[in-house]
Amino acid sequence: MQKIPPTPIRKVWSSWFRTDARADLTSSLVVFLVALPLCVGVAVASGVPAELGLVTGIVGGLLTGLLPGSSLQVSGPAAGLTVLVYEAVREYGLGALGVLVLVAGLLQMTMGALGIGRWFRAISVAVVHGMLAGIGLVLIAGQLYALADAKAPAGGLEKIGSLPGLVADTVGSSSALTAVAVGAGTVAVLVLWPRWPRGARALPAPLAAVALATAAVAVLDLPVARVEVHGLLASVQPPGAGEFARLADVGVLGTVLAFTLIASAESLFSAAAVDRLHDGPRTEYDKELIAQGAGNAVCGVLGALPMTAVIVRSSANVRAGARTKMSRVLHGAWLLIFAVLFPAALGVIPLAALAGVLVHAGWKLIPLRELGPLWRQHRGEAVVLMVTAVAIVTTNMFEGVIIGLLMAVAKAAWETSHVRVESTVETTRVGDGGTAADDGSTVRVRVLGSANFLRLPKLLDELEALAHSLPRGRGVELDLSGLRHVDHACGVALEGWAERHAPSTGGPSALKALPSEA
Repeated sequence: MQKIPPTPIRKVWSSWFRTDARADLTSSLVVFLVALPLCVGVAVASGVPAELGLVTGIVGGLLTGLLPGSSLQVSGPAAGLTVLVYEAVREYGLGALGVLVLVAGLLQMTMGALGIGRWFRAISVAVVHGMLAGIGLVLIAGQLYALADAKAPAGGLEKIGSLPGLVADTVGSSSALTAVAVGAGTVAVLVLWPRWPRGARALPAPLAAVALATAAVAVLDLPVARVEVHGLLASVQPPGAGEFARLADVGVLGTVLAFTLIASAESLFSAAAVDRLHDGPRTEYDKELIAQGAGNAVCGVLGALPMTAVIVRSSANVRAGARTKMSRVLHGAWLLIFAVLFPAALGVIPLAALAGVLVHAGWKLIPLRELGPLWRQHRGEAVVLMVTAVAIVTTNMFEGVIIGLLMAVAKAAWETSHVRVESTVETTRVGDGGTAADDGSTVRVRVLGSANFLRLPKLLDELEALAHSLPRGRGVELDLSGLRHVDHACGVALEGWAERHAPSTGGPSALKALPSEA
């Protein structure tokens, strides 16, 4: 009997099982443990049932995870949309949320098909690192409340400002101190576990830390909060036909546009950051935008939260050793299996342990080691990084990144407008003795670099100071042949200056080689 050759799909699966299955499997479990509190926490903070956050996480893994675009970044509900979702639900009701998310997803797919996603590749490294640092700070601040089984305020500043009150409340509560001990123990395991090579090879540190914390809480019967999941399937409520009529409302359309832009920006900014964390295939931005749109369209049909790519889950995926997109697909499968079939298994995991994992992940997002050398060598980049991080903490991720990008553009414009002035004296010799006659000499002034309106005040000040230092009657020749670029404002100003200080009689031309860009 003739042997049937394996199909291409069978070859791919066989290759994955041989080379990448173990790494992707362990990575998916780590991402699952990181994603679980984020899915639940974002949903609760958004004013919707916790199960809807899990639905979005499942779609982000099983659907968006399979689509082309980025190979290692993980999608799900994100904190950056929390305030917007909360206001939309309060204003239009939970039933309208699905319509908003569905239309936003369709718009994302359209943007990706039109090639708009590629423009997000022009992102400053300092802005990306600042984004990571800002997210890390907000994440740590929020999860400190979860460590004490307390409810965190909404905004980044509120989280930080309320920390003294959290400390006071925790010190006076034995149950809160117990939860903090569980979370602190989890962080300690995360720090120390990699130093045990045999254990680190067997299990990733987050998985080991959560397992040990869960076992300790169960054995000692500690009074700490645990994960609660009820009725995942019952929470799925597709929007009705009447909800689509709300699209005629200008306010609803504005909310849809905000969903679209913020979710797209967060996803593609995250993709740029994730690409810098690994050496694998780079993100195809347009395809990734289409993938995110498809995920949001499905989430909208299910009446769930909007999704974006989430840097915390994505960085955990990369650092856990993921090799292919199967790790993110499997993390969605774990969310689905455990939430639907084994909700009791989720109920034994202490929230404080998961908060410890997130505190540790947030700390690793802050580039403390790189900040010192960056400040010494590229101070402007360090300023952009810090401004971006602070802006994210004080506003939100989208506005913070926009502020960082504007800072980066302003910095680049300032640095590329370097211009300097050089002057030399050219004399004519008269008489038999060959002595220099000052009245016959001309000062040649060369302007070098790139002249634009940002440097015009300083440039004119230098030229005027030079003119005032010259003896009366000495002509000036302005040579602009060394300029790489001169904009219209500088060109007009330099022409006027050259005419005012031209040689009084004869001599060289007053203005030489003005670039055509002026």
